[in-house]
Amino acid sequence: MPQFTVNTHRFDPYRNFKFKIKIDNQYVAGLSKCSALKKSTEMVEWWGDVDHPTSRKLPGKTKYEAITLDAGVTHDTLFEEWANKVNNFQGAAAMSLRNFRKDYITIDVFNLQGKVVLSYIVYRCWVAEYQALPELDAGGNAVMIQHIKLENEGWERDHTVTEPKED
Repeated sequence: MPQFTVNTHRFDPYRNFKFKIKIDNQYVAGLSKCSALKKSTEMVEWWGDVDHPTSRKLPGKTKYEAITLDAGVTHDTLFEEWANKVNNFQGAAAMSLRNFRKDYITIDVFNLQGKVVLSYIVYRCWVAEYQALPELDAGGNAVMIQHIKLENEGWERDHTVTEPKED
């Protein structure tokens, strides 16, 4: 069976460096890294019958790992404003949990021609960790990167995105 249904001549898998993240239906500018989408399901061991000497293994609760995003520091305040909805320097009295979750964000993966080939929807995200600035180093020569960690309640592949015909 071919690895690709439309482009059956294609052999190489997709690359991991062509991606964009949509928050509030707008792509995040300067995004340089997105962690893996990972979920794990606990195993529940069950001994149900005294005449059956081995245990049965059943699926239990599923846990979705947090997603981290890294972006170059610019004047865009999207990450900071979102993080401040959960917690800010003014304390609990100024904090509002209204709209601190995004119902969904979208992770789009592109082929080398710039066409969307995969898309995942991540549900009910909120900022659990925010790093506004990296360590500063007067002797360095690096790009400043900000970082957010997004807790989420699950994700799924968007099956409306199909394999595009490549030239």
